[in-house]
Amino acid sequence: MGGLSAQHPWAFTFGLLGNVISFMTYLAPLPTFYRIYKNKSTQGFQSVPYVVALFSAMLWIYYALLKSDEYLLITINSAGCVIETIYIVLYLAYAHKQARIFTAKILLLLNVGVFGLILLLTLLLTAGERRIVMLGWVCVGFSVSVFVAPLSVIRLVVRTRSVEFMPFSLSLSLTASAVVWFLYGLLIKDKYVALPNILGFAFGVIQMGLYALYRKATPRPAPKEVDAPVSDDGAVKAPEHVVNIAKLGQAVELPPVKEGAAKKSGVASASDDTKGSLEKLDKAIHVEQV
Repeated sequence: MGGLSAQHPWAFTFGLLGNVISFMTYLAPLPTFYRIYKNKSTQGFQSVPYVVALFSAMLWIYYALLKSDEYLLITINSAGCVIETIYIVLYLAYAHKQARIFTAKILLLLNVGVFGLILLLTLLLTAGERRIVMLGWVCVGFSVSVFVAPLSVIRLVVRTRSVEFMPFSLSLSLTASAVVWFLYGLLIKDKYVALPNILGFAFGVIQMGLYALYRKATPRPAPKEVDAPVSDDGAVKAPEHVVNIAKLGQAVELPPVKEGAAKKSGVASASDDTKGSLEKLDKAIHVEQV
C-alpha cells in the first residue's frame, strides 16, 4: 500500500500534507477565472499553463497507476485533471477565435499526441519494472524542463532590482511544496518523485534569497524586452509573466498582469489598474503538483 500503509506513517503524513497544499494551489486561479467570467473575456491571460498542468497531472496518474501503490499521487492529480479541465473549458468559452484555435492545437499536440505517444511506447517497448523506470524518467525529465521556467523571472528580478513579479508567498509555497513531496518520495523510496523536487527546493530558496536581497532595493528601469507590448488594435498591454513549476503534476503559474490603459500617443503609462494587478499577483498563483 506504499504511502498508505502502517509501515510508512510519515510517508502518509507528508503525502497527505502535499495533497492539501497542492489542492489549495490548484484553486488559486479561481479569482482569475471569476474575472474572466465576469468580463466575458480572457483579458490577455494565456492557456498554456493550464494545458501543461493538465498534461503533467495525466502523466503522473499514469505513473502512479503503473506503480499500483501510490494512491496519494492519484488523488491529487485526479483532482488536478478535473480542475484544470474546468479552467480550460472556461478559457475556451470566453477566448477570442485565435486564442481558441491556439489552445485547441496545444491540447491536441501535448495532451493527445505526446501523451498518446508516451502511452504507446511504454506499452509496446517495455514491460513490468522496465516500463515503470522508463515512464519515471519521462516524468522526471518533464518536471525538470518545466522547473527551468522561473529562470526568466529570476533574471528579470536581478536586472530590474524589483521583486514585484516574484511574490514572496509564491516562492514560499514552491519551497514548502518541494520539501513535502521530496520527503514523501524519499520515505517511499521513489526517486522519480523525489528528484524533481530537489531542483524545486533549490529554485524556491534562490527566489526567497533574491526577495530578501531586493525587496528594499531601488528598482532599475525595466529592460526593453519587458516593456509593455502593443496589441494589434493599438492598445498597450502590461507585460505578461508566467511561471510554470512542475510539482509532480501541478504547475505553478504567475498570471499575466491586467491590461493597462494606453495614452493617445501609444506610450504605456503606469496606471492604477496595472499597479492594482501587480498587487493581486499573490492571489492568483497557480500550481501544478504530485
